[in-house]
Amino acid sequence: MKTLVILVLCSLAVMCVTSGADTDPQPAGDNPPQEGLFVEREQASTVVRQKRAAGDLSMTQLESLREVCEANLACEDMMDTSGIIAAYTAYYGPIPF
Repeated sequence: MKTLVILVLCSLAVMCVTSGADTDPQPAGDNPPQEGLFVEREQASTVVRQKRAAGDLSMTQLESLREVCEANLACEDMMDTSGIIAAYTAYYGPIPF
């Protein structure tokens, strides 16, 4: 266990040393705007609409998808983190109903 902790700490130290992060403080006016920091309104609403689409399924349909997904361990793990709709479509394709 001690070896594992030492390896993790050493790997973190190496990552910190080798990272190309600039540690010099710069005035806020000198930094160019970062790409990907903000999302356009249309893109954001598309993402929100996709998550809301799961509300169209009944509880019976969601339970049916859950039973299918529980048979696959990787799908079940993804189901716990990303949700049943994302996990089912990733492993089995579009929802049949």
